[in-house]
Amino acid sequence: MKKLSVILMTTALVIGLLAGCGAKSDDKAATDNTTSTEQTTNDNDSAAKQGAYADGTYYAEQPEFAEGWKYAVTLKVEGGKITEANWNGINEAAGPDKKTLSKEGKYPMKEKGGALAEWHEEAQKAEQFLIEKQDPKAITTNADGKSDAVSGVTITVAPFAELAEKALAAGVVQPGPYKDGAYHAEEADFDKTGFKFSVDLTVLNGNIVAANWDGLSKDGGDTKKKLSQDGKYGMKEKGNALAEWHEEAAAAEKFLIEKQDPSAFALKDDGKSDAVSGVTITVSPFVDLATKALEGAK
Repeated sequence: MKKLSVILMTTALVIGLLAGCGAKSDDKAATDNTTSTEQTTNDNDSAAKQGAYADGTYYAEQPEFAEGWKYAVTLKVEGGKITEANWNGINEAAGPDKKTLSKEGKYPMKEKGGALAEWHEEAQKAEQFLIEKQDPKAITTNADGKSDAVSGVTITVAPFAELAEKALAAGVVQPGPYKDGAYHAEEADFDKTGFKFSVDLTVLNGNIVAANWDGLSKDGGDTKKKLSQDGKYGMKEKGNALAEWHEEAAAAEKFLIEKQDPSAFALKDDGKSDAVSGVTITVSPFVDLATKALEGAK
């Protein structure tokens, strides 16, 4: 019996020692895993600071206009680091971008919006912050899209942070063939209906990002696009067109942005095009004016 008791006690002791060793091993493994995770995070942060991006140009823009504007971000990376950042706004009616309008005093945000500075000045501070931090996630935002992280910036910066992150995730892009800026062309004379066509284009990162084809009124009244939108230019009902004038004009504008080349319309002798689905109106004035406008962008 005594021998049996000794054996049982020895067995229990061994089991206890093994259990203790197992617990210590588990604790060590858990510690090692935590350390490994922390190290990976630190390595990623360190890589971003040291320059983890491929050299080149990065670009992203919002898919839709809201209240007449949509934002775009262009980044330049050299030596693995962001060296340039351009946050800008594209107008639905094309023409000058938001930064240009702000610099020219045509977007008085400080006077009318109660901001600390004009839009282009605050945008520049946000751009500089990104260049310093090298990581869009450093632009932390609150529920209304603003940030306390960027000193002196009162505008909503969430679109900038989101687009910068999106651009970097998408990878390097090749800039387009045109010079950035706003380009305008219009016909010399009014036609017998009292209108003459005009085209406005916006170019960012070398690409056409906005186009506006319209008809100016001789008497200074509403444009052809506005009349069509208000149902006062009933082309579909009276002209047997597939859609109203402003709808077909919008399809032509979209086609130009997609193709980036007015010659892609492949005009027929009557000035129409089979290349643009759903467009039955004569598009030769748009093609001619877009071509003329882009002469200054080359």
